[in-house]
Amino acid sequence: MRTALVLLFLLALAAIPGSLIPQQKVDASAVAAFRSAHPSLAPWFDRLGMFSVYTSPWFSAVYLLLMVSLIGCFIPRLRLYAKATRARPPKAPRNLARFSSFDSYVTDATPGDVSERARSLLSAQRRRVDVYEDGSGGVVVAAEKGYLREAGNLVFHFAVLVVLVGLAITSLYGFKGGVAVVQGESFSNTLIQYDDFSPGGRFRSSQLAPFSFKVDTFSAAYKPTEPGRGTPLHFDAGLTVRDQPGATPYRYDLRVNHPLQVDGTSVFLVGHGYAPVITVRDGKGNIAYSGPVVFLPLDGTFTSYGVVKAPDAQPTQLGLEGYFFPTGAVDQTNHPVSIFPGLGNPVISFVAYHGNLGLDSGVPQSVYVLDKKHLKTYDRANGRPKVLLLKVGDSARLKDGSVRFDGVRPWVKLQISHSPGKLVPLSGVLLAIAGLLGSLFIRPRRTWVRATPGAGGTLVEIAVLDRASGGNPDDHVDQVSSTLQAGEDSA
Repeated sequence: MRTALVLLFLLALAAIPGSLIPQQKVDASAVAAFRSAHPSLAPWFDRLGMFSVYTSPWFSAVYLLLMVSLIGCFIPRLRLYAKATRARPPKAPRNLARFSSFDSYVTDATPGDVSERARSLLSAQRRRVDVYEDGSGGVVVAAEKGYLREAGNLVFHFAVLVVLVGLAITSLYGFKGGVAVVQGESFSNTLIQYDDFSPGGRFRSSQLAPFSFKVDTFSAAYKPTEPGRGTPLHFDAGLTVRDQPGATPYRYDLRVNHPLQVDGTSVFLVGHGYAPVITVRDGKGNIAYSGPVVFLPLDGTFTSYGVVKAPDAQPTQLGLEGYFFPTGAVDQTNHPVSIFPGLGNPVISFVAYHGNLGLDSGVPQSVYVLDKKHLKTYDRANGRPKVLLLKVGDSARLKDGSVRFDGVRPWVKLQISHSPGKLVPLSGVLLAIAGLLGSLFIRPRRTWVRATPGAGGTLVEIAVLDRASGGNPDDHVDQVSSTLQAGEDSA
């Protein structure tokens, strides 16, 4: 039990980084933003598995050890409990008066009559009762209740095993993926459409439900005044959904904690951001890139980071790295900042690069990272990189082309998952609660009534022992004593 408790505590500690650090399977864009903001720390986090805590070897080791420990704890206790369910109430101690919950009185009734009334009373209270002679002419009634308390403990341990097994099943046969979809664009539930996809070991891509949807609208509202200016009020995405190719489309209002359910697959709204619409022309005047670019939010005011790559530009490839400010302003150091998460005065700041983007090397690149190994900036006269600061509709000339900021479209971050057998861990949680309640509120209690003949009549002694704290055995002693005496008076 001690080992299981230590492992459970370690599992709770191990889960903390997964709550504080963005996870690859939950929000790949947030991970990319973290890498960009912490270039020296991110490699160490990669080595330690901090971006995939729940699938890391050290977390899995604690998880499996806890499961083994619970099994090793459950089976021996189950045997002991099976033996305890057949046990009889223990014999009465020789000196009942040493118990703190004790009462006695003298009656004219015989020991046999007292014991019979005590047996009937305690049996009616659903206690296990034994009656025997103590060897000195007296009769003892021993009763015990609360055998189900240990059953509650065992049910709780078994339920934890059910939860662990259920989570393993859902992870093995399900999947979880993420995708950022710009307003006005569509998504089809195929493998190539995902930004990140983490299948279970037993899941096959052929099992993906053939649904699709288009993000027609997205709206977000923020508190406009102090206190709490900029606090999110609501997020709402309007979708047009087809459950399968050729099916009749229907509208769905996707909100936080209101997922779309299609054929066992759930689509959750987990984030959003802005996609500036950029047009890049090369040195020959041709359009090398045109369209929305997903920028990753970095803070609560939605200052966002992103890159634009134009590998088809001539005579040299072009790349842009910059920040987007939805409500742009200038701080005291004359640097652009965003003062509100809503679109009030959209401004974008770019540093332009030219050279080889490294896309032809065959090594995959993140769309959120610009490989500057073979790139050069367009320098100003003072030797510093040229910074392009553009509002909507503005354009800037480059030596090898031009850049135009055409507008802004919102994008939504969607988590798409399939969790077969998710009722198994849910049932385990409910079972664990039931077992925990039983172990907390069922109180094992032993009661002894001894009737001993004497010169002045029969001495009746009543003692109660609670095997768990929090009860009130004195009330039970008084209740048994008064009931027995009342029965003798009526007799």
